[in-house]
Amino acid sequence: MAVTTAQHDVVITGGGLAGLTLALQLKQQFADIDVVVLERRSHPVPHAAHKVGESSVEIGAHYFDTVLGLGPHMRGAQLRKFGFRFFFSEGRRDIDAVTEIGASRYLSVPSYQIDRGIFENYLAEEAARRGVRFIDGATVRRIDLADDPRSPHRIEWTRSGETHALHARWLVDACGRAGMLKRKLGLAQPNAHECNAVWFRIGDRITIDEWSDDPAWRTRCEPQARWLSTNHLVGAGYWVWLIPLASGSHSVGIVADPRLHPLEKMDSFDKAMEWFRTWQPRLFDELDGKRHLLQDFAFFRRFSYGCKQVFSADRWALTGEAGLFLDPFYSPGSDFIAIGNTYITDLIARDREGLPLEARAQLYDQIYHSFYESTLALYTDQYAMFGDPEVLPVKVIWDYTYYWGVLSQIFFQQRLTDVALLGQVRNDLQHCQRLNFAIQDFLRAWSAVSNRRNPPALLDQAALPWFAELNRSLTDRLDDRAFVKRLKDSARQLDLLATEILERATLDHPALEAGKLRAVLGERPMAAVCDSPRESMLFAPA
Repeated sequence: MAVTTAQHDVVITGGGLAGLTLALQLKQQFADIDVVVLERRSHPVPHAAHKVGESSVEIGAHYFDTVLGLGPHMRGAQLRKFGFRFFFSEGRRDIDAVTEIGASRYLSVPSYQIDRGIFENYLAEEAARRGVRFIDGATVRRIDLADDPRSPHRIEWTRSGETHALHARWLVDACGRAGMLKRKLGLAQPNAHECNAVWFRIGDRITIDEWSDDPAWRTRCEPQARWLSTNHLVGAGYWVWLIPLASGSHSVGIVADPRLHPLEKMDSFDKAMEWFRTWQPRLFDELDGKRHLLQDFAFFRRFSYGCKQVFSADRWALTGEAGLFLDPFYSPGSDFIAIGNTYITDLIARDREGLPLEARAQLYDQIYHSFYESTLALYTDQYAMFGDPEVLPVKVIWDYTYYWGVLSQIFFQQRLTDVALLGQVRNDLQHCQRLNFAIQDFLRAWSAVSNRRNPPALLDQAALPWFAELNRSLTDRLDDRAFVKRLKDSARQLDLLATEILERATLDHPALEAGKLRAVLGERPMAAVCDSPRESMLFAPA
């Protein structure tokens, strides 16, 4: 027999990263809000061998350390990330003799390598300290959504064999890929990005800096701590991640397009090791003597998916992987948690004020899906170029510029919910999105004919002054007029970069098809594109 308690303001099903950070954000904005989190696992959860998704980037990191005020924990209990780093090391053991993409020093805005066990234990404790009712060991059995705006939702759950029920004005599904609310409402939506992933944790450091004795190679970076990066060992159709964890373990993963590297070749630890022996032999050498330190192993087939709707005026929402998931290549998972939770918090705020929700919920859902589509384009059918030392460095610069210049500016300047101001730059944002779609197609075509030269060099992002300044600009605090100017400047910067990419590629390959890209660039007056000095934005060609 279910025992029904009083109605709560918000019930969150799932007490992982997405659910707990939402609970903290709600309590931060509304001291009196009544939030309950139902978490299936018992706490504390184990460190290291726990969940994938350890690398954060600037939006997610800013959400954790600044928006939620968790900076002391991030700086004291997690690892500051030394940016992304890429090595074109397929079939090679001499990592110091291949092209490397990365920064030689830390850039201005921090990001973190996150041990999910340490972090989620801390978040649960912090949520309880702030007044959230956190119930672990709770399995949600049934959800009954309200039939009208005056009635509450009903959630039935069990713990230790006993059945309970809660009433809630708002229900948020944060239960990850289980997607209980998504299944109930038929919201699952596949996308065109078909990739698989395997991963495991090893109970020891993988210190990539020690893979070479060459002092010149080691001293290219200061600090000499490449191991703190999210290191990508890349090849045609795949990439391998190396992510350090504060607990002392290292996370290792393979993400691959099955058309080039089928999951069946790597879906156990022994198979993965044999795959490393062929494709990344230096990593095989590192891991071969540490097999006994294996902490876990898991895989996902076709990990990327969409969702028809994530926010509803009927007082429900989905956040994190309960909604949609893109690709781990640029670690956008925590970014989309930050964005989604911010929209959910604003909808709940409007509801508490008695304001209508329908138009705002639809708009937020539209914007959120627009961010999703723009980001998905970075990955779809792009894996074949990951082994291209000429084109991938250009893609990385473009993708960062798009991310820092557009989406990050909106989030850091707290403009996600300022629909009037976003309306002023709507045309610029739409142009940037069309340009991004066009450049991704163009990069794919370029890679199909590139020479793929792989010289022993560090392509140092910190040595590009405009690039380092774009990262630093995220720390600015802008009024409305300055924000509008910043977005328009970002659009012009992307036009300039796209123009240089077009010129660079067609210089070597004059017959390269570029009609779509030229058409998008032609949408704007050339004066707007050329009113800045034409200093090179790209690395010098090999």
